Amino acid sequence: MRAFRKIDISRLNIRFKWRNFILLTIGALILAVNINIFLAPSNLAPGGVMGVAVIVNAFTGWPLGLIMLVVNIPLLVLGFFNLGRFNFLIHTLYVVLVYSFGADLMTGWLPASGITEDLLLNAIYGGVLGGIGSGLVYRGNGTSGGTGILARVIQLRTGLPVSQVYLFTDGAVVLLAALLFGWEIGLYSLITLFIWGVVVDYVLEGPSIVRTAFIITDKPDEVGQAVLKRLHLGVTSWSAQGMFTEKSHTFLYCTVSRSDVNTLRRTIMSEDPNAFVVIGHGHQAIGGVIRHIDPEKLTDEGESPPEPISQTVE
Repeated sequence: MRAFRKIDISRLNIRFKWRNFILLTIGALILAVNINIFLAPSNLAPGGVMGVAVIVNAFTGWPLGLIMLVVNIPLLVLGFFNLGRFNFLIHTLYVVLVYSFGADLMTGWLPASGITEDLLLNAIYGGVLGGIGSGLVYRGNGTSGGTGILARVIQLRTGLPVSQVYLFTDGAVVLLAALLFGWEIGLYSLITLFIWGVVVDYVLEGPSIVRTAFIITDKPDEVGQAVLKRLHLGVTSWSAQGMFTEKSHTFLYCTVSRSDVNTLRRTIMSEDPNAFVVIGHGHQAIGGVIRHIDPEKLTDEGESPPEPISQTVE
């Protein structure tokens, strides 16, 4: 039995590693396409080593990938000694190599002037495509190197938040681009940087389509049963006490899809018009969904509902 378990675990590990490297490869290639068709032709430099490469390439004509590789080498050495040695180096070095060589190899296949001369379109789609590429790299447990390494090392040494360090490093690159190419380019680069971050979060966590419902009611049985019958949602309850009135109430909690929020609200109000309801945002919920059942089969005499089954709401 132990031998079978080891085989299964080893197979899972191999499958997980292959999945990671596929994500790293696709993400790095997307980043390489992005810098060639959206960023470099418009001199957009939304921070990082990529932004440095765009600036240097504009004035020297040196290959983008070569510049990124050269700038990344000292950062990789820094990360090697501070962020986990070979565990850090394997994935990051792989992404840097695919990204750098891919950017140069694609130069002959992609239009040198990009696919549009509209700065706004380049800024928007550069941020979208870059965010998708970076998100896939992060999902593959890797990074694209660059200022991310520097930010993490500074955070470990000084205790400064990573977001604050990013603000300084990426902000310096954007400011340099604005001084060299004009403030309009700098402003468009900021748009790209903002969209890039939003899309990365979207790729990593998915859309915020789950809603969390917090319900304070004096009719927990009626409200809970109504939610169960009409929406087939599991509800968790516990006791609560009002700090001002010092009266006892019941706190109910459940998750619901965005499309069912109005139905949930009407259901709660129909059973307890005095209930206090707060609807919040969530990215993902696992479990708490009841099997689809015929509400007519549920009786008011206490017939137990089906057991909840695990289900992901996305």
